[in-house]
Amino acid sequence: MKFNELKVNKVKNKRRLGRGISAGQGKTAGRGTKGQKSRTGSNSKPGFSGGQNPLMQQLPKLPGFRSHIIKPIIVSTSQLSTLKNSVIDANSLFESGLLPNPHVKVKLLFDLPVKKKLIVKLTGASQKAIDSIEELGGSFEKVDRIARLKKTK
Repeated sequence: MKFNELKVNKVKNKRRLGRGISAGQGKTAGRGTKGQKSRTGSNSKPGFSGGQNPLMQQLPKLPGFRSHIIKPIIVSTSQLSTLKNSVIDANSLFESGLLPNPHVKVKLLFDLPVKKKLIVKLTGASQKAIDSIEELGGSFEKVDRIARLKKTK
């Protein structure tokens, strides 16, 4: 091995900060003057914004934040007795004007006993509403929400 074939990794020594004016990084050592970050041992937790509300806490409060959980529309047992047909599902509730569209979650809640035999097919119901339907020989079937058709380009 010859001297000119040696491979040397140049490692620059770490600068010794704050060791006098002629050292290149003396006096304030590149930290500016005064303030929390100029002192030794200064540390702030991640996301700290100097007393201002951190960005990750602001985001859910910004206008336009919308939960992606679909909340069910509540239908009561007294509303079912006003309907003419005996099979009740999201489509029949939409046609009667109780739902804005047939693609929503619907939950049936009890307020008055059902007066006629019904076959109910909805996304959810309270136990008391189910018992009220089954007393007259009707039935309740839990079904999934009707999915919307995807738009094709």
